[in-house]
Amino acid sequence: MNPIDVLRTALSSLGANKMRAGLTLLGMVIGVTAVISLMAIGRGAQESITSRIESLGTNLLFVRPGSSSQGGIFAAQGSAGTLTLEDAYALIDPIFAPSVGSVAPELGTTAQIVAGRENTNTRVVGVTREYQFVRNFPVSSGSFITLGQVLNNSEVVVLGSSVAETLFGNRDPVGQNVRLGGRRFEVVGVLGSQGGAAFGSFDDQALVPITTAFYRLSGRQTNQGSVRVDTINVTAKDAESMDNAIGEISTVLRLRHRITAEDDFTVSSQQETIEALEETTNTFVMFLGGIAGISLLVGGIGIMNIMLVSVTERTREIGIRKAMGARRRDILMQFISEASLLSLGGGTAGVAAGYILSRLLDGRNLAGQVFETAFSTNIALLALVVSVAIGLFFGIYPAMRAARLHPIDALRSE
Repeated sequence: MNPIDVLRTALSSLGANKMRAGLTLLGMVIGVTAVISLMAIGRGAQESITSRIESLGTNLLFVRPGSSSQGGIFAAQGSAGTLTLEDAYALIDPIFAPSVGSVAPELGTTAQIVAGRENTNTRVVGVTREYQFVRNFPVSSGSFITLGQVLNNSEVVVLGSSVAETLFGNRDPVGQNVRLGGRRFEVVGVLGSQGGAAFGSFDDQALVPITTAFYRLSGRQTNQGSVRVDTINVTAKDAESMDNAIGEISTVLRLRHRITAEDDFTVSSQQETIEALEETTNTFVMFLGGIAGISLLVGGIGIMNIMLVSVTERTREIGIRKAMGARRRDILMQFISEASLLSLGGGTAGVAAGYILSRLLDGRNLAGQVFETAFSTNIALLALVVSVAIGLFFGIYPAMRAARLHPIDALRSE
């Protein structure tokens, strides 16, 4: 039989049991759709997070304290109180650190913010005026922290967008008073939304002058009595100066801390953060794809099941074909072509359904979660190829079983 005759015979056989073939086809459609849509959601989340971090600047560096040790037990990086506000100011030195552009120290704590009858627990970050530009946090209403407010330990606060909405709803909070850590603070500004549920931590925060955070809210000091900071955010003058800036920062801090052995601080770049995040999100995306792939495997088992039933039902037909001269190869190709048509048809329909579903979910807010999807042609082609391969794999055994039937035994079958 030539390929056209084989295809015509396969279509005729599948058309004889439309309901059964349609349900088998549906299994492959669901499997491919699940793979494509879940991978699109995973990729969309990955691209959204990466683009948000990249928007902060590719020349951003983070200086954090080293690890602490108590009783021989070492804590994580950033747990030691080795960085101070004076360290941050020392990095703004055109002689010792010419590659450093801007410096923005921060000091974090948690506190309850109360406005009238509304209250919320949030992260409070003590910052300087440079923080707005170094971390790219635009203000949607009011103003940011000023130099005078830092010098005067002013009790003012800039609210994140979600905190402002929780406390004031649709009202403009600028000029209103809130209670923070038992003290009255004036709201001077509201940050613009950073967008997406993945960045809720940026919207769910309140910024105060770093000196106010130290003297009014935390009071954490180093062993020398200096103001301790959690992180010093540093921007290099340009992306090409990153390595020079890292070396200059390390040199300045080693001189200030009189280090002769191991550093008591760490310097990491934005690119390192992005790479670490991509590794994590890639694992998450692959996990989603693996879960969806199970449904694709179930669809392949469905094809095998229906083909075995078809061989049993058509045993006499197979015997007649062999008696009339059909070769073993012809019978084999007939059943393989039927399995391939089911998997290819289901895969094609699944790709179309997955594309439509990923587009429908893009930007939709479901149960408070905003979905951002990224349809990938490569993933769609891979899902289609895998669906066809699964169909062939699970269709070969029933086809071989049919091809091995002896004509006389097949004709005797009832």
